Amino acid sequence: MDTASESTTKKILVVEDEVFLRDLYLEVLTDAGFTVDTASDGEEACTKMKQGGYDLVLLDIMLPKKDGMQILKELKASPPVSPNKSILILTNLGQEAVISEGIALGVRGYIIKSDYTPDQLIAEVQRVLAIAS
Repeated sequence: MDTASESTTKKILVVEDEVFLRDLYLEVLTDAGFTVDTASDGEEACTKMKQGGYDLVLLDIMLPKKDGMQILKELKASPPVSPNKSILILTNLGQEAVISEGIALGVRGYIIKSDYTPDQLIAEVQRVLAIAS
């Protein structure tokens, strides 16, 4: 099995309320061969994450209806039947307290959106998926 067909089995959830970024991540990750699902607000994200089964969730912290930290706390209190293997925080904040709290809630790391090119995003996604495999 080559790496391109192997990545198609990896299921990623992109949680981002900014349409431009959500569409960009969807296009870049799909082009890289991943199966990608999206959520545009915290309630939709929480519903999808509670169903579980994602290899990776890219979770924005600042979301309408329910923020990323609320979602992480709910999932910790009531884990999905089919676990989400890895979660990365998407943030523009760079706030150490938020990142530390996320890691305490089981997040594998973070991506500061303004610092990442699409190629760097793919590299980080592949790195995290390799660790989780």
